[in-house]
Amino acid sequence: MPEKEKANRLLADEFVFSFLIGLHRSKGDFDIMTALQIVDVKDFMNKLLYTDLFDHFLLPEGSISTGINYIIDGRLNPDYYSPEDEPFDLLKQETVTPFSLVRGTLLSLIKGPHTPLAFKLVFQLSPENQRRTVEKSGTGFRTEDITGMFLNLRFSQGKLICTTGISYRTFSMDKSLEQEWSRLITIFFKNHKIPFEIL
Repeated sequence: MPEKEKANRLLADEFVFSFLIGLHRSKGDFDIMTALQIVDVKDFMNKLLYTDLFDHFLLPEGSISTGINYIIDGRLNPDYYSPEDEPFDLLKQETVTPFSLVRGTLLSLIKGPHTPLAFKLVFQLSPENQRRTVEKSGTGFRTEDITGMFLNLRFSQGKLICTTGISYRTFSMDKSLEQEWSRLITIFFKNHKIPFEIL
């Protein structure tokens, strides 16, 4: 690999790492759990960007590193939308944008003559899906104990790593909900024929 390309990739890795460190600093206690490496990156990206497979997630944050670095702030600007807009009824229920509304934009940023140096996408369960997941988990947690349930995607140097995570309002030694969330994500991947390796 030419020295210039190595330097560019190193800068991209440093950018993504610094972004990851600050990601949930203001969201209470955050635990990253299971890490999964995607075996077929091309197939995963097709499912991510060309199908509605991940559209039920919210996208609170992200970053894409191509010729320049793009930072994604998924907090909605409600004044931008009017009742005539098709997703208005959905958007007035959320404070974070659904992935379905920005998937086309991300596709335009990622698709091109060159593979991105890196990207990081943070998916979050909607409040309603989070409530149902917590209630059906069989753990001792209540919905109000949790501020977010996340699936983080990180692409760098040709590898795509997915990590699960939960943001708690207060610190807890109980890992039962984390284990259940990780289990549900692995089932989700298997059901949709997404091969992975557990790291």
